[in-house]
Amino acid sequence: MLKFKFSKTKQANTMANKITQKTVILPISASKYSIFITNNKIAHQIIRQIYKKTPDLFPSEMSSGYCLNGKTKLSKKSGIRMRRIKIGSETYQIRPSYILAYQKEKVSLASKGLFLYKFGVPFWALAHVFGYNPMWWYRLFISLGKYDIIGTSIYEAKKIPQDLLADEHHIYVKGQKKYVATTAGADCFLGMSVCHRASEKSLEKGYSIFKEEVLKLDKNYKPSTVNTDGWKATQNAWKNLFPNIVIIECFLHAFLKIRNRATKKLAFFFDIAADKAWNCYRAETKRSLAQQLRRFREWTLKNVPKSPMKEAISKLWTKKDRWMKHFDNPKAKRTSNMLDRLMRLMKKHKINSQMFHSDIEATTMNFRAFALIHNFAPSSPNTWKKEPNFKSPVARLNKKIYAENWLENLIISNKRAYFVYQHKLL
Repeated sequence: MLKFKFSKTKQANTMANKITQKTVILPISASKYSIFITNNKIAHQIIRQIYKKTPDLFPSEMSSGYCLNGKTKLSKKSGIRMRRIKIGSETYQIRPSYILAYQKEKVSLASKGLFLYKFGVPFWALAHVFGYNPMWWYRLFISLGKYDIIGTSIYEAKKIPQDLLADEHHIYVKGQKKYVATTAGADCFLGMSVCHRASEKSLEKGYSIFKEEVLKLDKNYKPSTVNTDGWKATQNAWKNLFPNIVIIECFLHAFLKIRNRATKKLAFFFDIAADKAWNCYRAETKRSLAQQLRRFREWTLKNVPKSPMKEAISKLWTKKDRWMKHFDNPKAKRTSNMLDRLMRLMKKHKINSQMFHSDIEATTMNFRAFALIHNFAPSSPNTWKKEPNFKSPVARLNKKIYAENWLENLIISNKRAYFVYQHKLL
């Protein structure tokens, strides 16, 4: 999990983290919790049922047994008490997943507000509709940025995508241009970090957050490919992090460079060039691609007048070796379409946030929180109508959920990641 510096509250946050780490979060509904807290026999039944079905929600020492160990005081915020459970030499609190941390509100209300925030509803509007104040909603949102994106979003090492996409989204922080190093795969955000510059060294540091998190889940993880645009610093950064990775340069970006240089006078030539470019993309073999590129080159040299568009076309066939790599890696992403769709959401978030007026660390947490909400919140009904039980990108990736409410599922998944990492460190 990332470490962020907050000098004024560092000691308080450290103590708070120690408390939250000694909590077991279980998917217990409000209707069941009333009897869970009063009846020891039923409490044992519920704990054993959950452990049998999802043992990863408990510390690894749970396999050696446990015992109930009293209850907490009645909370003035929520009006409920929590059971204590002793596992090994440690005592944990059992928090039902329908209650937020520190029992400050029910997850059902918080999930509605954060779901609307995904679409740009401002914090003051959430406060107007659901209560509390804008800062309460902001703090709730930004707290998600402390979570580990990979560990929270992916439940099994074998589910980690082998074919990735990476690019940088340009933003401004306090008026200074910065870059959000973004990693994606399987329609999920997998990495997010704000960088000072678009240099190789700076981007390597930004993308290294993804590497740190993914190696905690699978220390032997080696991605097969990563799709990038033509920015050398991005490609070199990934090569430095994963020396054996294959760089797949985005064909769409190459086409867009041709389109962006096509003036009105060149409209006739562009229409023909566009068809020929996509014929190259549709080639099914290396031989066919080489043939299409050769014909494209011959037509261009003979017909297209000297112009920036002609220069952009000439770069297409000079990159023949790069386009050939896809045939050796058929599962790789040839274009960045999937990441572009996610980055459009990032652009809307940037606009809705009216840029960013904090520091790099807080802005990184902001985008990481945004990424997790995208991963866990329900997608459009048209997206999941074929799989109604898996409404979010994370659910479709893992084919598994811990709770029906998306925010409950996120909170449980984060705690699960903590216990999984703890077990691997022992």
